[in-house]
Amino acid sequence: MAGTTGLDGARERRVRTGGIELCVAELGDPGRPTVLLVHGYPDSKEVWSEVAPRLAERFHVVLYDVRGHGRSTAPAPLRGGFTLEKLTDDFLAVADAVSPDRPVHLVGHDWGSVQSWEFVTVARTEGRIATFTSMSGPSLDHFGHWIKKRMTRPTPRRVGQLLGQGAKSWYVYMLHTPVLPELAWRGPLAKRWPKILERLEGLPAGDYPTASLPNDAAHGAWLYRDNVRARFARPRADAFAHAPVQLITPTGDAYLSQRLYDDLGDWVPDLTRRTLPTKHWAPRTRPDQLAAWITSFVEAHEDPAAKAHRPVARKDTRPAYAERFGGQLVLVTGAASGIGRATSFAFAEAGARVVAVDRDAEGAVRTAEMCRLIGAPGAWGEAVDVTDEQAMEKLAAKVAAEHGVVDVLVNNAGIGLTGSFFETTSEEWKRVLDVNLWGVIHGCRIFGGQMAERGQGGHIVNTASAAAFQPSRALPAYSTSKAAVLMLSECLRAELAERGIGVSAICPGIVNTNITATTRFAGVTDEAEERRRQRKVSRLYGLRNYPPEKVADAILRAVLDDRAVVPVTPEARGAHALSRFAPGVLRRLARVRPPA
Repeated sequence: MAGTTGLDGARERRVRTGGIELCVAELGDPGRPTVLLVHGYPDSKEVWSEVAPRLAERFHVVLYDVRGHGRSTAPAPLRGGFTLEKLTDDFLAVADAVSPDRPVHLVGHDWGSVQSWEFVTVARTEGRIATFTSMSGPSLDHFGHWIKKRMTRPTPRRVGQLLGQGAKSWYVYMLHTPVLPELAWRGPLAKRWPKILERLEGLPAGDYPTASLPNDAAHGAWLYRDNVRARFARPRADAFAHAPVQLITPTGDAYLSQRLYDDLGDWVPDLTRRTLPTKHWAPRTRPDQLAAWITSFVEAHEDPAAKAHRPVARKDTRPAYAERFGGQLVLVTGAASGIGRATSFAFAEAGARVVAVDRDAEGAVRTAEMCRLIGAPGAWGEAVDVTDEQAMEKLAAKVAAEHGVVDVLVNNAGIGLTGSFFETTSEEWKRVLDVNLWGVIHGCRIFGGQMAERGQGGHIVNTASAAAFQPSRALPAYSTSKAAVLMLSECLRAELAERGIGVSAICPGIVNTNITATTRFAGVTDEAEERRRQRKVSRLYGLRNYPPEKVADAILRAVLDDRAVVPVTPEARGAHALSRFAPGVLRRLARVRPPA
């Protein structure tokens, strides 16, 4: 959904309401459903300049400068000119001008979301709003009830939540002081604001914010002064949403706690939750994902048939997974069986789109088919050998062209090899390093490079092993390859953190997969003997019977929590602890000769 960006091709008009003129911009075909974007503080409509063109490929997109911002005129006097009632008048005037016969799909960020909550909960707008997507801006009424509930029935947890949000709201207190905010914004703060956003929020440098920032911020202080204290003191008891709501919560928002939305289901009968690993200014840092989620939400409610057949996460899927991964694009290598197959299914159950990659073409296709059946809105099987760099590059180009840039990459393909160092031939060393290490390198470099170039974050998961930190005289080649994957993951994590890309190394212990059935035994030339050993090891793994589904769950949790190193299985966790606090014990255990 990359498309073109910016608002240069937008059609502008002026809409009069309550003695002021609002500057309204439109993109896309007016005959299509209207998506109306409302900006926050201290922004103007240009905050949407990366999201709007992406949406305009499918919708009639409308943006307007809130009164007193951008090229809209300011009320006189300012005091009392920014009440939620007057902002609702503005919304209705714009909606009637751009979509007189059909309800609009409302999207708000920050104070655009705060005022949009008013629009979607008052009776006079009923029937004018088809859906509402909210991000980084709660309803003041819901917020007021949230505060009262925690003050009237305090518990240690609730007091902690109040104190935590109180600390995050420091800027609200500042904006209520007279004169000082205006002096700061019209003085040094506006000049430094772009650098502050770049440093603290990771916003890319460019033509945002606009030259109107000093006046926008000075006027916008009245949004807080005219509304916050009054609504907190007397929150409405009837603030129920009369349209479906999609809540997108940035997990790194420095100004709003996620706990603010714990009770939102009491106020919104039809609520869809999403979480996004980014900071407050998501329209600038994650435009692709926002556009994808808005598009999916709007289309589901425009087309009743599409809504009826919309994939829904299974009831046994953790809500946090569906909120985080729904609609995201996940690519898994080694997906035809074992951990890769289970991981593909887990992401599919969470509502992700899945690309299942494996050398086994039929196995990859079967995995993709099952993914679609259990919840994936889209799933595709691809036959690729991860050791083939050119084939991986072609796959990455194909996936990006047909489905977009991958959001989560799981480098899982791997093979087993056991045998002493001197029994392991150079060819066997090369084979295990080609698959287990170079396959991961190719995936990280090619797909990770696309993530970095896109500049909108992502996550890479590399399947290492408990063998990465647990030496064994029987696994020199395999352990070396997995230790290299672990260190590669640590290095990449350090390098890619500034780009918003997380990297996790998953280190399973003994897991019941078919890797044992294909493990090679160095020094064993008799095929019958090798098959006997494979069957014996498979029986042992079967008796242990640790399922790959648990590893898949650990992978999703690692992405959700951005964990660096994740040992899976009790023996893996124990070995990891020993490697840190008693490595000598592992060294002595490594000398034990395994049974033939």
